[in-house]
Amino acid sequence: MSSKDRVIIFDTTLRDGEQSPGASMTKEEKLRIAKALERLRVDVIEAGFAIASPGDFESVKAIAESIKDSTVCSLARAVDADIERAAEALANANSGRIHTFIATSPIHMQYKLRMQPDQVVEQAVRAVKKARSLCADVEFSCEDAGRSEVDFLCRIIEAAIDAGARTINIPDTVGYAIPHQYGEMIGQLLARIPNADKAVFSVHCHNDLGLAVANSLAAVVAGARQVECTINGLGERAGNAALEEIVMAIKTRHDLLGVHTNIDTPHILAASRLVSGITGFPVQPNKAIVGANAFAHESGIHQDGVLKHRETYEIMSAQSVGWHTNKMVLGKHSGRNAFRTRLEELGIQLADEAALNAAFARFKVLADKKHEIFDEDLQALVSEAQDEEAPEHFRLHSLEVVSKSGALPRAHLLLFVAGCEQEATAEGSGPVDAIFKAIESLAASRANLQLYSVNAITEGSDSQGEVTVRLEKSGRIVNGNGADIDILVASAKAYINALNLMQAGVPKAHPQAADV
Repeated sequence: MSSKDRVIIFDTTLRDGEQSPGASMTKEEKLRIAKALERLRVDVIEAGFAIASPGDFESVKAIAESIKDSTVCSLARAVDADIERAAEALANANSGRIHTFIATSPIHMQYKLRMQPDQVVEQAVRAVKKARSLCADVEFSCEDAGRSEVDFLCRIIEAAIDAGARTINIPDTVGYAIPHQYGEMIGQLLARIPNADKAVFSVHCHNDLGLAVANSLAAVVAGARQVECTINGLGERAGNAALEEIVMAIKTRHDLLGVHTNIDTPHILAASRLVSGITGFPVQPNKAIVGANAFAHESGIHQDGVLKHRETYEIMSAQSVGWHTNKMVLGKHSGRNAFRTRLEELGIQLADEAALNAAFARFKVLADKKHEIFDEDLQALVSEAQDEEAPEHFRLHSLEVVSKSGALPRAHLLLFVAGCEQEATAEGSGPVDAIFKAIESLAASRANLQLYSVNAITEGSDSQGEVTVRLEKSGRIVNGNGADIDILVASAKAYINALNLMQAGVPKAHPQAADV
């Protein structure tokens, strides 16, 4: 196929996705996701916003130094300090890109930037030239392009391309566009801008009206050849266009769209589960492509049709995105080699032999409690093991909960607090409430509980429970995760994990302007 028929996949899970309240990730977590994206053969990984915080800078830098097969990108406002910081973070990248942006809609220019259109064009040109002096690959975005005037977009984009931008992004920043209108706008820009042939046109659609994927595909039909998206559609507000939906729509409807991507689709499910586990944002069962029910058939008519000929009710195979109909189920008699092999098949990479031994030991403990260990159990087990490698201010030692009819539930627990064992007892309106109150009596965090979510990791009554706890304090939001056969223990682990993140983390600063 011609390179003109290839759609470049630009993943911004680590930047825009992280701007979801509670989705902040550690450097190590970002590296794990970046490596999963590289295995997925994502073309461009937007690793972060280097100037936003020291943590973001270090994450971008670490990813730039580790990833070899994908381009690593850093976002930067159209100001020298941002661009210089991005270039510094990308200095050792095998392939780096600076992504600079400025708002172009009348409402943003007037009320946010307080600049005249001429000033905006001048600053955009200056920023692109500055970025090109530091990096050969420069992308320029017109923030809030979806509400910008087409004449002004033509003017500023032509100037940005002349200044050296080789990718032009037309974001629907607030999710305002409608597919046919958005596609027409992309078509107009490509037709009217004299030097449009010197750049790849990109789109970045938000999902406020549930149209992010539809708008992105309309833009591809109109000639856009880069789509900016995230795993599971993660992102602030209603999220972004979901990578898995964009990629599989292009693959499944090649007859209509006539384009392709380089994505290695069998790795989609593993990436989805990794992002969900790290961020604590569960995937809804009916989510397209990666939801638990995406390939499930309950209707007798559907079941009969699929058994006779899969294509009667399935437009793609489950295996094509990473689902396996014949899973290797591990148990307590499984050996180290089977364990290692299954981790490799799932795309889980451990740092060294010591990490494998530690994970295998945890697997054996779990296998003594649970007869069959499924892929989802392994994902949770490894994620929990890697979380515990980080320094812990609080650590659960033991938990006892008493709950009976007609009496308030009571929780008694032992915690290590900064290495010293402490105990607490508390009553609550329910067993989980009692556990959280007992933990708080020792932690005294005064954080607000914003979310408590429980999901069964696998089917069956012996499934591990996966708990997400979201805490907020002074405007900072963190998600804590915990998994265990005992849902009460999982709840305690999740709350303690959130407290440790609150205790150790550096507050992240995502300027409002970063909402590309």
